[in-house]
Amino acid sequence: MTVPAPRLRRDTRNKMIAGVCAGIARRYGLPVTGLRVAFVLSCILPGPQFIAYLLLWLLIPAD
Repeated sequence: MTVPAPRLRRDTRNKMIAGVCAGIARRYGLPVTGLRVAFVLSCILPGPQFIAYLLLWLLIPAD
């Protein structure tokens, strides 16, 4: 029997700003520091990364 993956929720205990990266990392089993670094580096590129973060902050429920 396999253990189900945790639901996608913002991690309020391991947050830096809103817990979006920590929640995504927990859900998909990724290292949270690596995900945060990847997000910050992606902000250098043109695109809606910051807006996507704000939307995820609003749409993903807190744990």
